[in-house]
Amino acid sequence: MTRLMGLDVGSKTVGVALSDPLGWTAQSLEIIPIDENAGNFGMGRIKQLVKEHDIAGFVLGLPKNMNNSEGPRVEKTREFASRLDKKFGLPIDFIDERLTTVSAYKVLIDEADVSRRKQKQAIDKLAAQFILQNYLDARGKLTALAKEDNNG
Repeated sequence: MTRLMGLDVGSKTVGVALSDPLGWTAQSLEIIPIDENAGNFGMGRIKQLVKEHDIAGFVLGLPKNMNNSEGPRVEKTREFASRLDKKFGLPIDFIDERLTTVSAYKVLIDEADVSRRKQKQAIDKLAAQFILQNYLDARGKLTALAKEDNNG
């Protein structure tokens, strides 16, 4: 069975989440360190995860401004998506990620007293999970991306 990979792309890390094989739920997986300035985008690790988990496509959160305008981070996310497309040729979709980080912070605050460093890492993973779960809920589960790919 194939899965979708949700990505929360930042300038220093990429939060990674995976759907379950049926495309119903998203689970946070890990944080991939990146360095945009040095040209390190974590593609090697993503390649390992794509193979290991039989990934069928990617869902990236678009960090739009609250007024729905697109800023520099949206442009960087689209550039990252272009790199994914060139490397893997798998379907890619985007979903508005406004407030996913806020939701992740709320979950962490409710959970426990976590150090700042661990909090940031947990937030990136949770944000990726929320991005993917919102996508699965909004798009009719795993079949949405596969159908779009097959119908061109």
